[in-house]
Amino acid sequence: MRDKKILFICSENSDLSLMAAGFAKMAAPSGTHVMAAGPSPEKAPSSQLIEIMKASGAEIKGLNVFSITDVTDKTFDLVITLCKKTWDNFPYFKGLPPVLHWDLNAPETGAGEKDWKTCLTCGIETLRPRVQSLFSYGYLNAFKEVKSNTDNILNSLSEGIFAHDLNRRIFYFSTKASQLTGLSPEDVMGKDCHEIFQGGLCSDNCAFCGTGTIDPFEVKNYPISFSDKKGKRKECDLSVVPLKDEDGKIYGVAASLKDNSELNLLKLRNREIQSFRGIIGNDPQMIDVFQQIKDVADYNFPVHISGETGTGKELVAAAIHNESLRRNKPFVPVNCGALPESLIESELFGHVKGAFSGAVKDKKGRFELAEGGTIFLDEIGELSKDMQVKLLRFLQESTFDKVGGEKTISADVRVISATNRNLKKEVQNKTFREDVYYRLNVIPVVLPPLRDKKNDIPILVAHFLSRITLINHGKVPEFSQEALAVMMQYHFPGNVRELENAVQYAIVRSRGKTIMPEHLPMEFSGINTDYGIKRGPSKKLDPQSVTEAISKAGGNKSKAARLLGVGRATLYRFLDENPELSS
Repeated sequence: MRDKKILFICSENSDLSLMAAGFAKMAAPSGTHVMAAGPSPEKAPSSQLIEIMKASGAEIKGLNVFSITDVTDKTFDLVITLCKKTWDNFPYFKGLPPVLHWDLNAPETGAGEKDWKTCLTCGIETLRPRVQSLFSYGYLNAFKEVKSNTDNILNSLSEGIFAHDLNRRIFYFSTKASQLTGLSPEDVMGKDCHEIFQGGLCSDNCAFCGTGTIDPFEVKNYPISFSDKKGKRKECDLSVVPLKDEDGKIYGVAASLKDNSELNLLKLRNREIQSFRGIIGNDPQMIDVFQQIKDVADYNFPVHISGETGTGKELVAAAIHNESLRRNKPFVPVNCGALPESLIESELFGHVKGAFSGAVKDKKGRFELAEGGTIFLDEIGELSKDMQVKLLRFLQESTFDKVGGEKTISADVRVISATNRNLKKEVQNKTFREDVYYRLNVIPVVLPPLRDKKNDIPILVAHFLSRITLINHGKVPEFSQEALAVMMQYHFPGNVRELENAVQYAIVRSRGKTIMPEHLPMEFSGINTDYGIKRGPSKKLDPQSVTEAISKAGGNKSKAARLLGVGRATLYRFLDENPELSS
């Protein structure tokens, strides 16, 4: 059986801790280790105290009192506090050992001779029978058994359980938590959660990142991702509940980790996932994007996102940041096309006081504000050649100069860029520098237009309706199948952003009733659907054009439909009516 460890602790008088440890050392069976902690670190007992304790039959010579901060990193089977001050300011020990509180009204260290003698008398008369009863009546074994049973219950759960105090110091870590993270309790006990899990587990949801009081909460649930000790990526659901004392004051949290890595991978493969980090969709092209986000998140290489206006480039950039180890650091988006040419250098890199007219004080630029995190340069193609040169320097050396400044500044910032232009063509046309292009385009991510993933339209519509319901605190009308069919046939030049606008427009036009095709914006006029709705002239198909389109598309009917400028349903219906074309 493992040796037992007992700690006696008094934050007012070190002598009490020594006396209790002395009596315990005298009464404890072999294999029991006793420690004393108090306000005087490494204090050896006085000769007078040694003599008085020896007369009482207890040997304390050789015992030392350790500081309270030194013993909080050790593990114990039982902790006994000896004064009210210790109990009120109790430090949470590793593994949550059982705690007994004996309030002996101890005088503070340095008190007068009379108080000190009173303390000794109290100790001899009160401490000795209490300490002896721990062993003679089997209390120590009972406490240890309760602790063992609690550990067995928590370790048998499929979720990993851990707990930390208000300073994020971990004081409990279950066996399953060790298996999930690859970290042993010895690796994490007493350490800051953010130190153990680089960037933190909770990202923006962390309630213990700032200073001051903790906002009350009952439970928090959210998905997280991290890399275990071996570098394997884990995707989990994290549930956090507050730990409260008798007065309802929060003193820490208990958290459970449920591993969903294999389940999420299976969902991705089977296209069962419909959203990821706020990005909605389950079209195969979007599933590929989700996987790309996961693949690139843990690296610091530059990422370039290309796609038409309204495809969600900033959402993807934010998802990469939030999946990465930088998630607890700033995400700074910059619309390069919205900044005046005269101010863009100052906005990106900052300026010093007096650098130009109006520079009345030093100012940090976006790169400096993004320190440790990610900067997202949207519409990167709008940068002038001069600014491209300055950006190239940062991409090569991670350094920049403020406008008017003489000191070169280094910054640890990941760069994600985006554009709706074809940057490769811009390079060929000499409007964008080739060296900057290749520095930005290390990892390309291409977002498909909505017209190429129309099966996501019903999912997106449902998402927008749900979000509007939450914002308006009330019920919103539903889309009829006829209205959805019209939307499925539309080409959406404005992509997802245009779809969201159309949903909002239709809600207003419908006046709370079911949304019909006539409630949609005028751009949707003239679309034929399976429901026989005719709102204007529509493109007609003929056997020759269909045959040519299918041939050009290599037999891919979805691509052929795009070449013909019709929806897939229209093409399939035409082929059903003309079966000879399918042979």
